[in-house]
Amino acid sequence: MDRQKDALYYTGLLRTKKVSPEELIADAFKKIEKENPRCNAVVHTRREKALHEARTRDFGNTLFGGVPILIKDLGQDLAGEPSTSGSRLLRDYVAPRTSHFIEAIEKAGFIVIGQTSTPEFGFKNITDAVIHGPARNPFNRDHSPGGSSGGAAAAVAADMVAIATASDGGGSIRIPASFTGLVGLKPTRGRTPVGPGSYRGWQGASISFALTKTVRDTAMMLDALQTIQAAAPFQTPLFPGSHFQEHQSGKRRKFRIAYSLESPVKSVVSADAKQAVLQTVAALEELGYEVEEKTPDIDGIRLMEAYYAMNGAETDAMLRGFAAKLGRPLTADDMELVSWSLYQYGRTISGGEYSLALGLWDQAAATMDQFHEHYDLLLQPTTAASAPRIDHSFQSEELKERMRRADLLPAADRKEIVWTMFEESLGVTPFTQQANLTGQPAISLPVHRTAVGLPLGVQFTAPKGKEEWLLDIAAVLERAGLFI
Repeated sequence: MDRQKDALYYTGLLRTKKVSPEELIADAFKKIEKENPRCNAVVHTRREKALHEARTRDFGNTLFGGVPILIKDLGQDLAGEPSTSGSRLLRDYVAPRTSHFIEAIEKAGFIVIGQTSTPEFGFKNITDAVIHGPARNPFNRDHSPGGSSGGAAAAVAADMVAIATASDGGGSIRIPASFTGLVGLKPTRGRTPVGPGSYRGWQGASISFALTKTVRDTAMMLDALQTIQAAAPFQTPLFPGSHFQEHQSGKRRKFRIAYSLESPVKSVVSADAKQAVLQTVAALEELGYEVEEKTPDIDGIRLMEAYYAMNGAETDAMLRGFAAKLGRPLTADDMELVSWSLYQYGRTISGGEYSLALGLWDQAAATMDQFHEHYDLLLQPTTAASAPRIDHSFQSEELKERMRRADLLPAADRKEIVWTMFEESLGVTPFTQQANLTGQPAISLPVHRTAVGLPLGVQFTAPKGKEEWLLDIAAVLERAGLFI
């Protein structure tokens, strides 16, 4: 990966007329043709439409000036293009309208050249949708790039494009960033555009943004995408300046930073993940920051149970709509087993149970608000280990058979199946979900590489609305040479 050639590098070439948008698109497709057979990251392209836009659109006043971009094939619709969400149920679905998020991407001056792969409905921390096959990690193609924005991460890490859109409902930007050596910001709840298809995004847990190579690209993207929508149920006050200009100024705040090596769900944290944090702590102390080991007092297991309750209920709501459109009940053969199991669990969740689960999210948010009265930032591993192998299964054959028969089981068994089917994979990525449920911004930074060459990131979490603090500390570490 050439980290120097980020999106703003190409913006500079475009503005000085050293290259045209058409030439950048042609170059991107050459890279896709070379790298995608090895990474399986791009699932749809629109070469002729993109070239037409390059010739006819006016990029003069845009922030990115005609840079090509790949968008995630999950909830980021572009009118007239496929929108499969990695599911056989949507294999032939074509988006009738463009999402507000992609409208903002185009307004920023990007040209959409294609779409990247995702696990079915984004439910996994790996990218292995049956209809597309597994995405592969450019650092080692026997390993996953993570999920659910795994295709986006693989495409950027393989230099197919300099930047790609992504989304994060439980770590789906930060996990792939950790596994592929990228910068992955999950903004504050309500920060970026939503709708018109869905405004709540998993009750505010999910948000769209991007995967980048550099902090400056992340800062400029935040300037381009931050918004307040009158129709949006979750809104965050706009940053009263420019994240990019602040980044360029080299402004540096004095932070008090807490760090933790403990898994929120009491799972094993690898030596590499601990080393990534401890080497970051050492660098921060050398740079003059006050750093102290402290773990937030949150019951991570109860919080994950509340997260899965939302997953189940939202899956039930979504698939009810699909069944109505098909005019028949859905079966296990219509979808992958993880989706089927969540669907069957969701059908048992009462309104009262759902409300109580969301209340736990709010309690966690209040706890973190108190935590940030003492510490500006929280540093943790992004993931508890490096990327898993493609051929590794997180569910046993016995469990898969129970998942297939979930519709025949009592409610308690369906709940237990959902916990069990995610238990091992959650052990790999236990740190990311909390920020989705509290609504806080969090960022993964590429600071470590294992002995076998796989990247591993660290995560910083800030109070709500304080993305500028994350970009500040990220820029400090980037300039100090800590990025791999």
